[in-house]
Amino acid sequence: MKRFLLFLPLLVALVLGVVLFAGIGKDPTKLESALIGKPVPEFTLADLHNPSATLDRSLFRGEVSLLNVWGTWCPSCRDEHDDLMWLANEEGINIIGLNYKDKRDDALVWLDRLGDPYRATIYDPKGTLGFDLGVYGAPETFVIDAEGVVRYRHVGVVNPEVWEKTLLPVIEEARGNS
Repeated sequence: MKRFLLFLPLLVALVLGVVLFAGIGKDPTKLESALIGKPVPEFTLADLHNPSATLDRSLFRGEVSLLNVWGTWCPSCRDEHDDLMWLANEEGINIIGLNYKDKRDDALVWLDRLGDPYRATIYDPKGTLGFDLGVYGAPETFVIDAEGVVRYRHVGVVNPEVWEKTLLPVIEEARGNS
């Protein structure tokens, strides 16, 4: 037993090395989602702008949408905001916001000051929908097809390069334009 204890640090180092090696070279923006090919989870949450109105997954029926997870506490969300404004206003992309683990007043001030790229904004102060979506943090953006099915998940900032190379091809495929 004492000999085994002598080799325990070596065994721990070996296991740790294998785990770390397995992660080298993996793109952190390509976290797989168990929801790909499945409908957006059931939810009933308040509209950010109108607390007495509730939103549910029917919000995603009829048109291909981006579901953008954001919060005022997220510096990267600020970085991508101008690009989301461009996508909504210039490219005509239907973007639904998911205000994640935030304060309503802070979120409303943010959108008033920076502009509002969202057709609707789901208010998720406790992160319940975020949890059901498998959200790790913000920003994250999902492509949802016109039937309300999750087609893709992007972790990180949406910018023109991500739009052109990653999201637009998925949207075109979801629209049947491929």
